[in-house]
Amino acid sequence: MINQPIDPFFRRLFIVVAIVVAVFLLYLMTPVIVPFVVAFVLAYLFNPLVKRLSKYIKRWIAIIIVYSTITLGMVLLLWWLIPTLWHQLQAAWEYLPKVLNWYNQVVREWFINNSRIRLPELEAKGFSDTLVDYMQTNYKFADASSMMSQILTSSMNFINNAGLIVLVPILTFYFLFNWDQRLQTWKMAIPAPYCKKVIGIAQECDRALMAFIKGQLLVMVLLGAIYAVQLQLIGLELGLIIGMVAGIASFVPYLGFGIGFIAAIIACLFQFGLNWTYLSLIVGAFLVGQAAEGYILQPLLLGDKIGLSPLWVIFAVLAGASLLGFVGMLIALPVSAVLNVLFRHLYAYYQSTDFYKGRKQLALFDKK
Repeated sequence: MINQPIDPFFRRLFIVVAIVVAVFLLYLMTPVIVPFVVAFVLAYLFNPLVKRLSKYIKRWIAIIIVYSTITLGMVLLLWWLIPTLWHQLQAAWEYLPKVLNWYNQVVREWFINNSRIRLPELEAKGFSDTLVDYMQTNYKFADASSMMSQILTSSMNFINNAGLIVLVPILTFYFLFNWDQRLQTWKMAIPAPYCKKVIGIAQECDRALMAFIKGQLLVMVLLGAIYAVQLQLIGLELGLIIGMVAGIASFVPYLGFGIGFIAAIIACLFQFGLNWTYLSLIVGAFLVGQAAEGYILQPLLLGDKIGLSPLWVIFAVLAGASLLGFVGMLIALPVSAVLNVLFRHLYAYYQSTDFYKGRKQLALFDKK
């Protein structure tokens, strides 16, 4: 029997179809894959701590100690934070009549006196009726059985999501427990001629990524504290919440400053009215925060971990938001840090080629 070679067209067609089917299956399994991805990222972040402790004790004990320390820290933080946040949320809810009064007396009157637009007058007691009308308009239930079906479906989705959330710590434990063995397996899979170079690039990416993440987390905590302390000293009742949110949102460049500044100005208008002294103090507080971030925190804690200019940082954030929404904004800078390392090595390789040095041309430009 004569073995006939496979036509190249059908070989390529098979490869393309296999890739499309694989991508489609990955898309269908997204709810299952996401917990594994989250667990892998958490294991990557916790591994340095576990690795240090595992020098003195068994690795599984080190993992439990890290888990227990993080859990205890979160419990203590919430123990202190929840009562304070609850008090400030109550204060924020009490601002609702002030917001409506400001809207009716300032915004609505301005439109009446300066334009033809006639905005409706709002009252606090009308909010419940508006909410009921909205529910009836957007959530129509034919009968009680359909309503129960909707509730049951929502409950099942909640149970499934809660189950996946509970699964993440378990998956993280197994990732951490066999971390070194997995790295060794991946290392053995690299072709021998390229092993040293690939490992060197991976280690450089790891150093850049870990340095950026550690520095950025410290910047977020310290910047949030700077904003919160200043706003509390000014006397803004929602200063703690606004400062914390601004610090957390500073993970995305310029987002924390924008959210915190706008929220603080609005809260100041509702609490103190159009008081230029308090408005000036709030503007000064955010200018101090920006100066501290730009000239103290980032140079000392981040330095040049990414190596990107401000223009490229803005582009990376906008590109991440365009591709993956809010998640894209969060991962834009860490991904950019890794891509920057890869691009440097790729550019160095390009400079070493004969084409760059002028010794050889591409076939497209060869003179015949």
